[in-house]
Amino acid sequence: MMNESTLTKMNHMKLYGMHGAFKTAIETGRTDHYTFDQFMAMVIDAEWDDRKNRKIGRMVNNARFHYKSSVEDIIYDDARNINKNKLLRLAECSFIGKNENILITGSTGAGKSYIATALGYQACIEGYRTMYFNTTKLFAKLKMAKADGSYLKELAKLERQHLIILDDFGLQPLDNQNRMALLEIIEDRNGKGSLIVTSQVPISGWYDVIGEKTIADAILDRLIHQSHRIELAGESMRKKRKVISE
Repeated sequence: MMNESTLTKMNHMKLYGMHGAFKTAIETGRTDHYTFDQFMAMVIDAEWDDRKNRKIGRMVNNARFHYKSSVEDIIYDDARNINKNKLLRLAECSFIGKNENILITGSTGAGKSYIATALGYQACIEGYRTMYFNTTKLFAKLKMAKADGSYLKELAKLERQHLIILDDFGLQPLDNQNRMALLEIIEDRNGKGSLIVTSQVPISGWYDVIGEKTIADAILDRLIHQSHRIELAGESMRKKRKVISE
């Protein structure tokens, strides 16, 4: 009865990790296998891990990734022009603490979005607030925010993130409103946060995508300064995976 009461109190206090560890120890009859100090360390470690995992889960949900990916599942093929050591260092996420950016370019299906998302998951694991966006949809959302008066609120939400992923940048030239929105996003993050940008367009072609030379200079100067570049090569990973599955 005492154990049941203790378990109930743990649940009420939202000590779910402790509850699970204590219940398992009771059910397996292992409570006598620990000294008092060992038992306390075991249930506290369980609570610590549970809270950490739930926090990561919340951060991943808030990031709104398009799909799940992981650094461990990236194919480090020489033909893809991926430096494994460099990518694993980036996966440690120290670039976020330094407010550095990552620019990933390559043809359709080269795996740009997968790598960006994998790094985004790692950022969540390391405790960094992260948000993923398809660039075209983000600009459409910001245009709607301009119309309904919530634009500044949306920009403030972006500014609070440690890392923002802009996927598929450059699919179409920017109009003036999108150009200014991008400038505001990048200015707000300059020295305060990091960006991962993926694009089919080589960085040398981003001037034409942005348009208006003065604004393009301002955007690219901030974006490219202290950035890490990954230029993917090789055939489409979608086609390769399809062949392997067949």
